[in-house]
Amino acid sequence: MAVKMQLGVQTYKIINDSNPSEGFAMLAKAGFACADFSLNSYLANSSIYQGELNHFFSRTIQELERFFLPHKKGADKAGVIIHQMHMPYPMYVPGGSVEVNDYLWNHVAPKSMELCHFFGCPYMVIHGFKLVNYLGSEEKEWEETEKFIHSIAPMAKEMGITICIENLYGRLGGHLMEGPCCDGKKAAERIDRINEKYHAPVLGFCFDTGHANLVGIDFERFISNLGQRLKVLHIHDNDGIADLHQIPFTFSRSRGNKTSTDWEGFIRGLGKIGFDKVLNFETAPVLDAFPEEMKQDTLGFIASIGGYFAERIKKG
Repeated sequence: MAVKMQLGVQTYKIINDSNPSEGFAMLAKAGFACADFSLNSYLANSSIYQGELNHFFSRTIQELERFFLPHKKGADKAGVIIHQMHMPYPMYVPGGSVEVNDYLWNHVAPKSMELCHFFGCPYMVIHGFKLVNYLGSEEKEWEETEKFIHSIAPMAKEMGITICIENLYGRLGGHLMEGPCCDGKKAAERIDRINEKYHAPVLGFCFDTGHANLVGIDFERFISNLGQRLKVLHIHDNDGIADLHQIPFTFSRSRGNKTSTDWEGFIRGLGKIGFDKVLNFETAPVLDAFPEEMKQDTLGFIASIGGYFAERIKKG
């Protein structure tokens, strides 16, 4: 019997710290059995780049666990699994102060891993370092990202967590360009090498459809190259110009209504590798576009698209 793929979505814009149970109940009602816990929302990337740290992660792990206990209980009560988390990013600021970068590596990163373990979450998504413009090559850029991975990989092995690198985009002179982890073959080789070193699946991949669309990645080929190394998804749409995180099938490239994003290639790629994990949507900004009164219906619509993807992928 074929395994039924489950659906997931970001907790950002849905889960309120004052009453997390309400948000998790909303997710369950919409048809989501899983959640992508937006740990990155507690230390925003815009603040990190400005060197403005709120010191949320300065709390002890015991204090952080007490803070998130209502979230854990709310998810359990609703029957929602915390399937993946997103670590705050970036974990290194080029030209940033020693204080900022030390705080990111030695407080934010390890405590994020401990919280992932606290929630019983199997996957932690990280962003690779965007350093190619500073170091001159993608290989040197990756070396710095790998140093960071090695700093948390022992924790990942001990806790049974798989760290997932994600395909990103960059900018140069106002133009979009490929960012870290945009070569599927290289990513596969690096994942295998690191996992062999630790004799454990400490590293996997998160495929982001929106980022891939921005830089023109061939979805089917990229996913096929990753194979079973692909552990989690960030599904969202854009116009090919900006990282909008919108509902799939929202944009077209012409009046002929040909979709901006290669959803057929996405479906074929996942079908080829026998993907049977969570179809997770990274569509939080959508919830700002609709009236608050329509949030439940909007989530239900996103879930219905997930159901469509699941059926198409299953058919091969």
